[in-house]
Amino acid sequence: MASGAKSAETRERILEAAIELFQRQGFEETTMREIAAEAEVATGAAYYYFESKDAIVLAFYERSLHEMEPMLEAALAGTKSLKDRIAAILEVKLKYFEPNRRLLGALAAHADPEHALSPFSDQTQAIREQDMRFFERALASGRTHAPPDLQRHLPRILWMYQMGLILFWIYDRSEGQSRTHSLLAKSVPIVARLVKLAGLPLMQPVRKMITELMDGVLQTG
Repeated sequence: MASGAKSAETRERILEAAIELFQRQGFEETTMREIAAEAEVATGAAYYYFESKDAIVLAFYERSLHEMEPMLEAALAGTKSLKDRIAAILEVKLKYFEPNRRLLGALAAHADPEHALSPFSDQTQAIREQDMRFFERALASGRTHAPPDLQRHLPRILWMYQMGLILFWIYDRSEGQSRTHSLLAKSVPIVARLVKLAGLPLMQPVRKMITELMDGVLQTG
């Protein structure tokens, strides 16, 4: 095995060991020394590949988005309406993260944008923006002609809707998270309809309030 391939294999083994420990005993409770032992590498080797537990989680986020990309592409290619496109994107996310739902629950406590692991932090900005591009494409491919004043904000608004749904899913104790899937099925048509109605002339005052609100949020962030 080439050194580059061996290095990649070692890094992946450490990442997998960390995820397993985070889910089994909690993110805060797990130490880098324990991760190294689980991966059967020296503690120094673990730090060589990942400077901290936060770095491991960020690598998990990046890998997840990379692995989901072909699934999301297929979801967009297989649907036409905006409603179906949004639903397909969300279904891909829920299915993919199902094995790591407990880990996401442990990480949900880090919502403060000042924390590196927050979905709203500077450290996760690239991941967040890449994720929003799929909603941007869903809007474009779904032939939804959003008014220009709102168009630039819609991918972010849909991303925030997604994050709320995922948070509900994390804490959903119903069997198979059936309540979440019911919420998704009932809320997506409402969201898609609101997006379409936003283009009506009578909605201009509402759009103005929404765009001012979003601009204020972004400035604050």
